[in-house]
Amino acid sequence: MSDFSPGRLLRNRHFQSIYPSLPVQRGILRRRAAPLRAASTELMLDCGDGVRLQAFHAAPSRPDGRLVVLLHGWEGSAEAAYILSMGQDLFAAGAEVVRLNLRDHGDTQHLNRGLFHSCLLPEVAGAVADVVRRYPGRRLWLVGFSLGGNFMLRVASLPEASQLGLEGVIAISPVLDPARTLDALEQGLPLYRRYFVHKWSRSLERKQQHWPEDHDFGALIRLGDLRRMTAELVARCTGFRHIDDYLQGYAITGSRLATLAAPAVILTAKDDPIIPAEDLKRLAPSPRLRVHVTEHGGHTGFLERLGRPSWANRFVLATMDAAARR
Repeated sequence: MSDFSPGRLLRNRHFQSIYPSLPVQRGILRRRAAPLRAASTELMLDCGDGVRLQAFHAAPSRPDGRLVVLLHGWEGSAEAAYILSMGQDLFAAGAEVVRLNLRDHGDTQHLNRGLFHSCLLPEVAGAVADVVRRYPGRRLWLVGFSLGGNFMLRVASLPEASQLGLEGVIAISPVLDPARTLDALEQGLPLYRRYFVHKWSRSLERKQQHWPEDHDFGALIRLGDLRRMTAELVARCTGFRHIDDYLQGYAITGSRLATLAAPAVILTAKDDPIIPAEDLKRLAPSPRLRVHVTEHGGHTGFLERLGRPSWANRFVLATMDAAARR
C-alpha cells in the first residue's frame, strides 16, 4: 500500500488529532460499524486477583482464524469511534474482534474497587490471557491506540507473553515516554488539557458515586490541572512515591521493548502534537520491532478524507496480510 499522504487541507496536525473526536465524524463511523456492534456480545473477563474487565466479542459469519484484541486510549472506550471503525474493517475482513475496556473506562467504574492507573499492566495481560482461554486456536493480534498501544506493547514484552501464541502487535501513536507526553500536553494547545481534565474528572466523579466509602475526589477535581491531579492520584492510589517514578513505570523507551515475544509494529506521525516523535530513537533496538513514521497524521488521526475511515485501518489490515504471507 502507498504511504499516508493527505490533501493539503488535511495536513494540519491539530485538525488530524481533533476532528475524529467531533460528533459529525463519530456519528458517521458509528453508523458504519453497525454490523460489528450488532454481532457483539459482552464478556466479563477474569484478569486475576479479583479484577474484572469488560469486553465485547464479535465473530463474523466466515471467520478466517484471526482474533484481534483492540484497546482504546486514555479516557476512550470500546465504543470510541476509532475502535468501532477499526473493528468494523477487521470484522468485514473475516477477523474475530474483541474490544476491551480498561478499568474505569466505558462506564465500568462499578466493576472494581481500586482506581485505574497506567501501571496496572498485570490486569490487561490477564484480560488477554482470558480471551486466549475462551477462544483457543486463533491467530492472536493485539492492536492499541495511544495509551492502549503502550499497554499492548508492554503486554507483548512480558515473560509470560510467549505463552499467548501472539501473531503480532500493532500500536498506533503509542505513548512512548509519559513524562514527555505530559510536558507536551502542558505546553501545547490548551484544548488538549481541557479535554483530558474534563473527561478524567467525569470518570472520577462516577467512580466516587459507585464507591463513596472508598473515594472522595472533590478536592482533587477542583485542582483542574493534569500534573497536579496526577501527582495527587499517584500519592493516594498507587504504590509509587513520586509522579516521576509513576510516569517512568509505564514508559516504553529504554530497554522495555527488548523482550518482545512477537513481531511488533509502531505507526506514528512526525507531527503528533502529544507524542514527541524524537523519542522513537530512544526505543530499544529489536529485530521484532518495526517503526513506520509518516510526515502527517497528528495523534491517531491519519485522515485521508472527511467522513471516511482512518488510513490506519488499511495499514493494520495490510500489516496483518503481509505477516500471513511470510
